[in-house]
Amino acid sequence: MSRSLLICLALLATGPASLRAAEPLQELGLAQAEALWLAHNREVRLAREGVQAAQADSLTAAQVPNPQFSLSTSSINPRSGIGAGSLGQKRVDSVLRLDQVIERGDKRELRQQVAGAALEAAGQGLAEVQRQSRFQLRVTYWDLRLAQERRQVAEESGELYRRSVKAAEMRLKVGDVAGADVSRLRIEAGRAENEARAAQADLERARQSLAYLIGKESEAASLRAAEPWPRSEGEVVTARRPELENRADVLAARARVKAAEAARELARAARSRDVTVGVQFEHFPPGDASPNNTYGVSLSVPLFLRHAYEGEIARAEAELLAARTQEEQVRALALGEVAQAESLLGAARERRQRLEDGLLAEAERVASASEYAYGRGALGLLDLLDARRTLRAVRLDAAILRAEYAKALAAWQAVLGQ
Repeated sequence: MSRSLLICLALLATGPASLRAAEPLQELGLAQAEALWLAHNREVRLAREGVQAAQADSLTAAQVPNPQFSLSTSSINPRSGIGAGSLGQKRVDSVLRLDQVIERGDKRELRQQVAGAALEAAGQGLAEVQRQSRFQLRVTYWDLRLAQERRQVAEESGELYRRSVKAAEMRLKVGDVAGADVSRLRIEAGRAENEARAAQADLERARQSLAYLIGKESEAASLRAAEPWPRSEGEVVTARRPELENRADVLAARARVKAAEAARELARAARSRDVTVGVQFEHFPPGDASPNNTYGVSLSVPLFLRHAYEGEIARAEAELLAARTQEEQVRALALGEVAQAESLLGAARERRQRLEDGLLAEAERVASASEYAYGRGALGLLDLLDARRTLRAVRLDAAILRAEYAKALAAWQAVLGQ
């Protein structure tokens, strides 16, 4: 009876509630994991919210200063009071004033340029976060796949030793095997049990790591990586290197340079004096020799007597230099990442093929022959234990090399932006 059928029968026997509890994410393919990551990953969500904040900054940058309205009264005599009658008959001076700041030096346009470049950088930053986080997801997924295989190898080895101990104890009763050999088998069985427990702990950690990335921490215990190892044969690593100019991190760095350039021009534009224009209406109390109602206008400009924004301009210049240096750094790191990913992928594929082309099959053949010979008394216990250790080590090496190749392939795909 297949494992899948046994699972289905067990679920049906325990009722609908148990069926609902076991349903989520029992078998998780890589594509399904990436879909959950894209929908629930917190780092990606934070980057999206950063883009929304940059969009709001663009709206703010396009705003012009609001006019300012003021109402004031003066000439209030505390002895005689404000007098009787309507508001217009009171013995007070009333002033209604409206002021408007007129920006000069293209400040609004420069603010929009800064905000637009910052929005572009935030968008490319989101793409870069997705690129790196997707790579982390794939690495974590293959780590889970490796942990599953390590646990499987450890459990199978432990089961084999348990059967061997039982068989040896039966043979000991009839004097067919030495007591020292039974003790050796028990020691090996205990070591295999410890390895199985360690492998189970590694598996739980791998599940928790993947569950965090896909936002399913409460279902971590049910996660199982079902994607087969990527095949190495027939896959040719292209010699063409990706266009670095189109990488998200390079585009984001370039956008930050544009924003810094616009910010420098905006700092310089602060030397263009903004003009504040005001108009007012003034109402005088009745009985005054002058007319009751008068109008006025005003014009004010700042005087650069203490400073002329030298500090702001110097800081903007320094930030521009830093942005350009960061762009150079990002380009250099991207170029090194391409070379490193290509080298690691080629080396990982060669090591995997070397193992799978003969070493694994040879170790399995030797172990099978040793089991057969030992069962018929033609092979000593030490030779059998050596064959078992060799097979276990080769199987673990095979799983590790497959995982290394899968992660190297994920790194190369991340370099390509896939």
